[in-house]
Amino acid sequence: MNTPYDPLYLFIGGQWLTAQDRATAAVVNPATGEEIGQVPLATAEDLDHALEVARLSFDQWRQTVPDQRAKILKRAADLILERAPHIAAQMTLEEGKPLRESLDEVTRAAEYFEWFAESARRIDGRVVPANRPGVLQLVKRQAIGPVAAFTPWNFPAITPARKLSAALAAGCSVVLKPGEESPSTALALARALDDAGLPKGVLQVVFGVPDQVSSHLIASPIIRKVTFTGSVPIGRLLSARAAEGVKPITLELGGHGPVLVFADADIEKAAVEGVANRFRGTGQVCISSTRFLIQREAYAEFVEHFVAATEALKIGDGMDPQTQVGPLANPRQLAKMEQLIADAVEKGARVLAGGEALPGAGYFFQPTVLADVPMNARIMHEEPFGPIAILMPFDELSDGLQEANRLPYGLSAYAFTSNARTAIDVADGLEAGMIGINQYRIVATELPFGGMKESGHGSEGGIEGIEHYLTNKFISQV
Repeated sequence: MNTPYDPLYLFIGGQWLTAQDRATAAVVNPATGEEIGQVPLATAEDLDHALEVARLSFDQWRQTVPDQRAKILKRAADLILERAPHIAAQMTLEEGKPLRESLDEVTRAAEYFEWFAESARRIDGRVVPANRPGVLQLVKRQAIGPVAAFTPWNFPAITPARKLSAALAAGCSVVLKPGEESPSTALALARALDDAGLPKGVLQVVFGVPDQVSSHLIASPIIRKVTFTGSVPIGRLLSARAAEGVKPITLELGGHGPVLVFADADIEKAAVEGVANRFRGTGQVCISSTRFLIQREAYAEFVEHFVAATEALKIGDGMDPQTQVGPLANPRQLAKMEQLIADAVEKGARVLAGGEALPGAGYFFQPTVLADVPMNARIMHEEPFGPIAILMPFDELSDGLQEANRLPYGLSAYAFTSNARTAIDVADGLEAGMIGINQYRIVATELPFGGMKESGHGSEGGIEGIEHYLTNKFISQV
């Protein structure tokens, strides 16, 4: 399949701005290592223009009736679905994941626009009985204001969709800064919204040096709300910047997802499906299962199934329909995998499968399984964010929970058991914002997506998702 890569732009004030007179950054196909495009980087003047347009358009969009906002978002969802094969191919070219994963992601991105289209119609307030006669007390919920949204490269459709759909449904204007390594996908969403009739200027899409763009946008008094998906260190930095302006921020940060597999579980299912979950997106998934904690009496059986399923995975270009594991996104990810594995092995870990980069073009790394990893290894503390799985035994429920909750991360966690009491206890005991019991697929449009502890705060999706883009206004009238 010879799919051309779309031209890249900035989108400001309803205009598609080219790279002319602007610096650019190369976009590379991670499966080949070849440059496929140049993304324009916003100047300071571009950012100021985007902010001013967002300010002006907010006054228009906030007064657009919810029914009209809903119709535009639904139309955008329809256009995204119509264009899904093309958008998915763009995603695979720039990010590397298998085409079927890209298509699934685009489909789910459209679902968020459908969901929040309906949420726009349900922004209701309340009448509160007064404590004195002749007083009318109202609580209204209104759009918080222009939003600065920052999204990563690893899910270039669904992470922007979660933020854009909720913010736009609430009546906010948005300045979106996606990841520069996978820009075409986000621009395709913007194109769908533009074609669906979103008023010019309600959405801006900018690219640039991340630190420069974030500091410029967050410092502006025009921005009233910040939302970020990405790493914990950058989340801390943006949170501090938002705090300087007393601006609320929603953070969806990294994880190091534990999986508790009890001896009474379906061991083969937990292992085989665990492999699919761990190596989906080449392990570059924040909610992925990374640490598999297996009750000791089932450990050997689990290891056997897990290693066999890992070794059976087909690695290759995401455009190949047979591919199950694509390349890593960039050379930095490749180097990180090598460093983490070398550190673990040096300290006593055993490599049960994989462990090496593949020769030739592209940023391919073997799906890797580690056992006997000592607690002082880096990978026991750092989010690997790549195709490495850690297997370790535990004895009692309390031991498993202690290890699962040891780290400051609290995004996703999983457990497998046939015992209802164990399921209840482990769900109550796990410190994570999202928990899967006897399954790994835990994300759904109608459910909140977010973590706790250093994995962030606030939720996206579900009925909770729109709340972060609204303010409460109390009106007392005589």
